[in-house]
Amino acid sequence: MKIPAEKIQKNWKIFLSNIELHISSPRKEKLLDFYKKYESRIMMMPASHKKEYHSAFPGGYVDHVNRVVEASLKMYEVWSEFGMDKDTFTIEELVFSAINHDLGKMGDDQHESYLPQTDKWRKDKLGEDYMHNKAIAFSAVPDRGLFLLQDNDIKYTFNEMIAIQTHDGLYDPANEKYLKSFMPETKPRTSLPFILHQADMLAARIEFEVEWLPKFKNNVDANKSNYTLSNNNKSTKSKALGTISSPGLKNMLDNL
Repeated sequence: MKIPAEKIQKNWKIFLSNIELHISSPRKEKLLDFYKKYESRIMMMPASHKKEYHSAFPGGYVDHVNRVVEASLKMYEVWSEFGMDKDTFTIEELVFSAINHDLGKMGDDQHESYLPQTDKWRKDKLGEDYMHNKAIAFSAVPDRGLFLLQDNDIKYTFNEMIAIQTHDGLYDPANEKYLKSFMPETKPRTSLPFILHQADMLAARIEFEVEWLPKFKNNVDANKSNYTLSNNNKSTKSKALGTISSPGLKNMLDNL
């Protein structure tokens, strides 16, 4: 999937406007300075390295993050309608977490995380349009994102830390200690992590449906036509029936 340059630029304006609109001073200014410092990298980077994953194309990262922000705000309304305690976190915490949930994918201050794939076999056979930059020491995406915020003197609340840390939900076993507890005193004391995870899942699912679902539907339709026995395919049908010795089975198939 590719998005035009105009869309990439529009997405970047929306990205910055979400910071302007929802984040308060003084960290609003620090967050804007940080993102403008790395504007050329973040605006163009993908959200993942492989086609089967979400938004693995130039500009995919910001496109995904904007969708997560929008979904988070709408999920907030849904949870509120069902009686969520809205006093346990703020809208600013929700949007801050959504904007920065995948920040660790940018790499570090010197190196970008995703580089164009140079291995033709991996690109053609595995769908890996990008490869991970080996110049960067390994770190889980949430951990690197939180470090980048801290390293740039951008403060975050405890709620935001937990939400960013656990945004992958139980897909990441490291989150079990937060999200799989059966003891009331160890459960998260805010619904923020669950809203962010659901918004992230919704965004990734929609991206899948736009990019991949039509291809699967086309393949299914093509396979159906390939495997349908009809009167227009007498030669193939006759050959198949000729190998059957059972008169009853042969008669049954002959009537298909």
